[in-house]
Amino acid sequence: MEEKKEQWSSKIGFILSSAGAAIGLGAIWKFPYVTGMSGGGAFFLLFIIFTLLIGLPLLISEFIIGRGSGKEAISAYKKLAPKSHWKWVGRLGVLGCFLLLSFYSIVGGWIIIYSGLSIPGKIIEAGTKYPDLFHSITGTPLITLSGLALFILINIIVISFGIQNGIEKASKYMMPILFIFFIILVIRSVTLDGALSGIRFFLNPDFSKITGESILYALGQSFFSLAVGFSCMVTYSSYLKKDVSIPASANSVVWMNIFVSLLAGLAIFPVVFAFGLEPTEGPGLLFIVLPTVFSQMPFGQLFLCIFLILFLFATLTSSFSLLEIIVAAFTSNRKYSRKRISLLSGIIVFLAGIPAALSFGPLSTLHLFQNKTIFDATDYLVSNMMLPLGCLLIALFIIHRMDQAIVKQEFSLSNTLSPAWYSTWRLLMKWLVPIIILLVFLNMIGLFGNN
Repeated sequence: MEEKKEQWSSKIGFILSSAGAAIGLGAIWKFPYVTGMSGGGAFFLLFIIFTLLIGLPLLISEFIIGRGSGKEAISAYKKLAPKSHWKWVGRLGVLGCFLLLSFYSIVGGWIIIYSGLSIPGKIIEAGTKYPDLFHSITGTPLITLSGLALFILINIIVISFGIQNGIEKASKYMMPILFIFFIILVIRSVTLDGALSGIRFFLNPDFSKITGESILYALGQSFFSLAVGFSCMVTYSSYLKKDVSIPASANSVVWMNIFVSLLAGLAIFPVVFAFGLEPTEGPGLLFIVLPTVFSQMPFGQLFLCIFLILFLFATLTSSFSLLEIIVAAFTSNRKYSRKRISLLSGIIVFLAGIPAALSFGPLSTLHLFQNKTIFDATDYLVSNMMLPLGCLLIALFIIHRMDQAIVKQEFSLSNTLSPAWYSTWRLLMKWLVPIIILLVFLNMIGLFGNN
């Protein structure tokens, strides 16, 4: 007799876990600096529109594939499209998550180190030497590899406990704390002298700042920030009960992600403007600029510690989904225990992440295609090529290959939406979403300009 498949214990547990998977580096780290470089409020408005038109339909699609099959990523496509090559969509997702987690965990390790240093105030004590501190951490193999190992170890522990006792329980604690800490930071940020300029920059759309490149950035961010494309949400929704509405759940996840992006902007831009900095600081915003700012404000050590902890929680809840899709793929046949595969997968991810981790130190002179470091080359391969390709294949699969009776049934279960909503979603997935993904992909590989 087949062992009963584990499921989420509640709708809120699924939504918080899915939101945790979506809310990570993209929403808190990448979104603010991309917004800063792309015109502020106008970019944020475009991001919301595109998230609802592109990201939400894709998220619904992954939920339908997962619950409709009741299988993890690889097995889902094999079950729904037997005797075809569509199983490679799931394999692409597992490979993409593996590569993504290998360098994502490096950044997670940096955050753990920064969080540890912030508690006794060591970061604040560093004064104006934040670039030196960051380069010292990233360029020292022992430190960066220790952070990488610790970050992966936390993932192994959580994933080994399973869906309900691992991911769901961790998300139920981490996500509320993340929101509470964010609100504390926003209150402090908007009450600074000069904060109004930052609020105005972030919320007042200036469409004269919008360029074709920033529109494509907003399009890309609309699905990058929802963890769609690598079938993570296929795996998560395979544990979902039939009495939960997929459109409603996806809608909740999307609006939580938009809300976190709003909080990120309100927490960061008022601070940046209050201290006379530029909103276009780029990726160094978190590890160099913000510590500098926090060191100059009352109770800066406390607020820096709060920010780093919430950032760590967001990074961890996202990484849970990346490791889960790998573990689920190798435990689907019940031959291997979850704990054993979690440990083995974590060790392999750690080993795979070593070259990228060392690309800021001993391997900094080693460059791959387009003169990129190992870290940047892996990021480029995953974010600019594999992720858009995964999104496109999912869009084609759910419209042109999956049984449309199953699609409609999963979309309609446990909700009272009119048939027009299903027709609208299907229209978006058939025409708008694939075209937009192709545009984003061509932009990412540099066809529309220099990236």
